[in-house]
Amino acid sequence: MEYSVTSLITDIALASLLIFTGQILRAKIKIIQKLFLPAPLIAGFLGLLLGPEGLAVLPFSSALSSYPYTLIIVLFGSLFIGRQSNGGLKKMITSVEDTFLLNMAAETGQFGFALVIGTSVFALLFPDLHSAFALMMPAGFAGGHGYAASIGGTLQDIAGWEEAITIGQTFATIGLILGVLIGIAAINYAIKKGYTQYITNMSGLPESMRTGFFNAAEQKTLGKETTCSISMETLTWHLALILMAAGGAYLIDYLYGLLNLNFSLPMVCLSMFCGVFINWFLKLLRLDKSIDRNTISRVGSSITDYLVFFGIASIRISVVSEYLLPIIIMSLLGVAYCFFYVFVICKKLYTDNWFERGIFIFGWNMGVVAIGIILLRIVDPDMKSGTLEDYGFAYVLISIIELAMITFIPVFAAYHHGFLTGCVLLIFFAFLLISAQRIKKRNQRSLY
Repeated sequence: MEYSVTSLITDIALASLLIFTGQILRAKIKIIQKLFLPAPLIAGFLGLLLGPEGLAVLPFSSALSSYPYTLIIVLFGSLFIGRQSNGGLKKMITSVEDTFLLNMAAETGQFGFALVIGTSVFALLFPDLHSAFALMMPAGFAGGHGYAASIGGTLQDIAGWEEAITIGQTFATIGLILGVLIGIAAINYAIKKGYTQYITNMSGLPESMRTGFFNAAEQKTLGKETTCSISMETLTWHLALILMAAGGAYLIDYLYGLLNLNFSLPMVCLSMFCGVFINWFLKLLRLDKSIDRNTISRVGSSITDYLVFFGIASIRISVVSEYLLPIIIMSLLGVAYCFFYVFVICKKLYTDNWFERGIFIFGWNMGVVAIGIILLRIVDPDMKSGTLEDYGFAYVLISIIELAMITFIPVFAAYHHGFLTGCVLLIFFAFLLISAQRIKKRNQRSLY
């Protein structure tokens, strides 16, 4: 059947139905509540089971596998719209230096570790594998479905590796599931060992964390109304800004394609730069106060929910089965790395609340930031450790470095693998060394 607007609406409607079903299952079934499985994850598996790769009951269109990469382009358009300066780079780094250094070390270390395995062990064990295969583990684990779609899409465009997105989405799905399950097991272990500072058991969690629905007392407003509805609804205004950024990326890509050059531009970065331009232009017009960053973030989070669904539902079983053994091995190594990082590196280098801060890193290095928040709220229900606040402050700089990684890592992975591995590992050890030196200086000052 030819793809049409009707096909698009049908795909979105089916996705919405399954996400709705996933949320209802989360709210009503105790075992799912105990596992803390996100509704889009549940929905994605339902889509995979009932879609074209499974029982073929639901009439998804042939474009199902193209949605993850398209959605990540839209999502990246939202990243810098409405973002305000927080008092300068130096002040930001100084106030949350441990959080910035150790969070970035965790991510760069996962990429470096994977690249070493890929260029050495996997090159010998699986010589027919694409040279960038191991890269898709951290793309899916540390990056989640969004980065997996971004890096996989770039490798598909630049290196012609057609299976990259499917493999990346598979790693992202595995990471999401294991991030929750192993994270909860790690929390139970930490409670028994006395590593947790704010809880002694898991029985006091709020009901909303289990069911996925806030009660009336917990419900908050979504965002501020910045436009008068007589002219335009606030949500329409914010959605238009995000879609303009994504549309700008496609326009630039179209114009660049007319040059007939051999090198492809990363679409996600084009979208992000368009978002930066829109933000600057609105400031120039003195309309920057018309943007509510919270509303932009909520729209972005909604896109992420659909991204997770389509990422899982569009996984090609035939590709996964073909790469099953290296996927399993790489996933186990990824879990081992994340576990080691929490119980060795975080324990040694964090000066306070090391487990609370470490389990947050574990969550988002296995899945997404939302998983990190879930695990953090279990061990720090009143957010007394300051972990999330520090991460939010440091994320301004973290996001810039991550965008650079997403832009350049797949490009270098396609052409200069050895150089890329050396650079990423050098950055990883530099972050850890700087963190250790700062702890040493603080300890020396405390003696006087």
